[in-house]
Amino acid sequence: MSDVSIIYGSSTGNTEAAANQIARLLNGQTHNVADADANDFDAKLLILGTSTWGLGDLQDDWSVGISLLDRLDLNGQLVALFGFGDQSGFADSFVDGMGTLYAKAIERGAKVIGKTSAQGYGHSASTAEENGEFCGLALDNDNEPDKTDARIAAWVEQLKQESAS
Repeated sequence: MSDVSIIYGSSTGNTEAAANQIARLLNGQTHNVADADANDFDAKLLILGTSTWGLGDLQDDWSVGISLLDRLDLNGQLVALFGFGDQSGFADSFVDGMGTLYAKAIERGAKVIGKTSAQGYGHSASTAEENGEFCGLALDNDNEPDKTDARIAAWVEQLKQESAS
C-alpha cells in the first residue's frame, strides 16, 4: 500500500499536469487510469482526477476505471477528488465528471475528504456540487488558468490537515 496514489484520466494534458503537481506536493505516485490496475487504488489516500467532456461525461479513459472501482471495496478509505471543466461553455455541467467519481466512491464506501467551496465560480449547475460545496477541487483551465496553481496548493494543504485527523 502506498501513502498517496493519484489516478487520473487526461485527454489534453491538463488533468495529468495537475496530478503530477499534486503528486510532487504530497510525495505521491501518479497512475493514468488507462493503465491502472486494482493495486494502484490501494493507498492511505486515494486521489481521483478527471476532466468533464460533452454534457457532463467522464474523460474517456475512466470507462475502464469505473469498472475497476465497481470491483473495489473502498470502505473507510480516504478518497479525494479533483476535476477540470469549463464553467462558461458548459456552465450547466461544470465538473460533472468529478461528481460521477464522487458518487461511485461513496457507493463503494469511501470517506471523501477535500471538499471545497463553490463560491466564486461562474457555473449554473454541477452534479459535483451540494449545499454550496464541490465534492473536491474544481479547476477550469479554459477560463481561469491563472488560479490553478494556487487552488492546487491550498487544496493539498487542506488534504494534509484532513488526512491527519
